[in-house]
Amino acid sequence: KYTTFSIFYYWINSLDQKNSIYSRSENVAIPSGKENKTATISYNHRIMPLENTSSTGTYYCEVKWNGIQKTGKGVFVLARDTGYVETSYRWEILITLTVFLAALSITATALLLWRRKASC
Repeated sequence: KYTTFSIFYYWINSLDQKNSIYSRSENVAIPSGKENKTATISYNHRIMPLENTSSTGTYYCEVKWNGIQKTGKGVFVLARDTGYVETSYRWEILITLTVFLAALSITATALLLWRRKASC
């Protein structure tokens, strides 16, 4: 009686609304000698690229069989407009180094002029 079950994938958005993604029914044959034993079967489901920021929410999978219902822990997904943008400090480092070298150059020039003036 446990060989026929249904798998449901859904997500709950920020308004606590349940949105169905995909469902399917399974009928698994029990191999000879494995009757009355606990078995685990993995099922993968790939979620297509998210359409917009309203796709943010917690995604779940749920299995129902013979009056029993089990739900996974859920995975929270945050959808952003621009996606992930890696921070680059290239320009900041270049500007900082240029300012430092310019200040050092001005200081050295001032010291040389002051020394020349002091020795005259």
